[in-house]
Amino acid sequence: MKQYIVDELRLGESEKIKTYLDENAGHSKMDGIYRIELDKNILADIQAEHKECQPFYFAINIKPASVSCELLVRSRNIIRCNCISYATEAQRNWIIQFIDSMFTKLEIIA
Repeated sequence: MKQYIVDELRLGESEKIKTYLDENAGHSKMDGIYRIELDKNILADIQAEHKECQPFYFAINIKPASVSCELLVRSRNIIRCNCISYATEAQRNWIIQFIDSMFTKLEIIA
């Protein structure tokens, strides 16, 4: 699985991130996993065409010393479809900017 990982978080930083995501993101049924809905303006052509598969999201996994983001863009409505794929360059940049912005808001230096 392709991922973007920020590791070596300091004590308490993962809790700040969890609190932020509890307030600003969608939960999954698994502890420490969050769903961040992808901006519709950066959907790949096939994703934009597949209205029934929208919305699309990427998953963030919070652990005590790290944050990892899958670079797989998933659908909330369907498990298998050809619109589910690894992030495009624009989507990958958006995901990284999302994480960087969150760290800035939380005053986490990574």
